[in-house]
Amino acid sequence: QLVESGGGLVQPGGSLKLSCAPSQSIRTLYLMGWYRQAPGTQASGDQADLVARYISGGSTDYAESVQGRFTLSRDAVQNRIFLEMNNLKPEDTAVYYCHVVTLHKRVEYWGQGIQVTVSA
Repeated sequence: QLVESGGGLVQPGGSLKLSCAPSQSIRTLYLMGWYRQAPGTQASGDQADLVARYISGGSTDYAESVQGRFTLSRDAVQNRIFLEMNNLKPEDTAVYYCHVVTLHKRVEYWGQGIQVTVSA
């Protein structure tokens, strides 16, 4: 239901832009966000750490460790959710998961996860 792209290997200080494409039936969102699971921890989307999250009618919340470096955004026309990541650090290395909750019936979806590796 959610297809992520844009991950990969980048050097410290570099940038990546993750994209999440919900299926066409998932358009009206109550919540959208990105989570991440660091290496060596149990891989499970719903146990990952919050990176950034926007709840409809509210503001965007960022993890303190990414504040000022990461930006969550959405293109409603193309139905895409983005996470722009700048000044990446080795500690940002993780599997990143896209997460949405629909406005109607509050149905929750998780992406399959995409690897981001920050290394020289």
